[in-house]
Amino acid sequence: MTIRILKPGMLSSFQDEGRTGHQPLGVSVVGAMDQRAHRLANTLVGNELDFASLEITITGPTLQFTQACCIAVCGADLSPTLNGKPVAMNRPLIIRAQDELQFGARKHGTRAYLAVHGGFAIPDVLGSQSTYLRSHFGGWHGRALKRGDEIPLQRPLDEIGQDGNGLEALALALWSVKLYLPGVISGSTRARIRLIKSQQWEEFTPASREALLTQPYRISPDSERMGYRLQGPDILMTKPRQMISEATTFGTIQVPAGGQPIVLMADRQTTGGYPKIAYVATVDLPLLAQMGPGDIMQFELVSLEAAQALDTARTRAFIDLAQALAPVRTLLLNH
Repeated sequence: MTIRILKPGMLSSFQDEGRTGHQPLGVSVVGAMDQRAHRLANTLVGNELDFASLEITITGPTLQFTQACCIAVCGADLSPTLNGKPVAMNRPLIIRAQDELQFGARKHGTRAYLAVHGGFAIPDVLGSQSTYLRSHFGGWHGRALKRGDEIPLQRPLDEIGQDGNGLEALALALWSVKLYLPGVISGSTRARIRLIKSQQWEEFTPASREALLTQPYRISPDSERMGYRLQGPDILMTKPRQMISEATTFGTIQVPAGGQPIVLMADRQTTGGYPKIAYVATVDLPLLAQMGPGDIMQFELVSLEAAQALDTARTRAFIDLAQALAPVRTLLLNH
């Protein structure tokens, strides 16, 4: 009842919705970089949204399953194959004992997410299964996967389900389920990443504010899960300012004294003292999470009310999708 790691890939770690409520103790939230893809993968296999998925970065692993289960792969297209044959993304898929799942060439995106029906049998640490790589706890022994790891599953499938049907019948039944994924869920791209003004917006020079909204910025090679360093026109304040450290959020854009902004990501620190020019709208964080070093982005402003409406629409879309997939959960629970 395990998944054997034959090859670990570049960086594969378990992530969920994040480790909330412990920031006053200095514990970072972490969690999935692309929450949209993570949630979609869990929804497709009938899980709750806070089940951990396997976050796969750029170069994917090779996995061997010792027992049947149901999986979904969402997010970046890293050319997944099952026993050497291409498999569909954004669909529930039946895996049989001894099947091998591999990933190949990167077609688009940076991070793929693998969810398994019933979840992975890994311990909770402070209420979360997310891996905090910097502090070496959570997930699977607090680290990325290694060759030879064997990850237990919470709920593998029986070869013959309670309804008397085998895996072939289950696979056909799942494949016949019609799925409609609206753009807010499917991850359709857009030309610009939307920003919300910070309280310090007016303290930056007019030229800096204009540059942020009109000029391209490139993600620096010195970027990772903690934050993306951006290369582009300097962002300068009208006058120097000393700030008391404040709480940080996923998507906060800090500006150090050098003028090159940093977008804080999933593994961000709990507080920060740099001035903040803006925040990435929550609905566009998945778009940012699927970018990597060398990628170029541009920004545009939206109001707080517009950003909240976009986030509400995405939440509503996930609720509707979960309701539409009720037959999938029933089929899987019968196995």
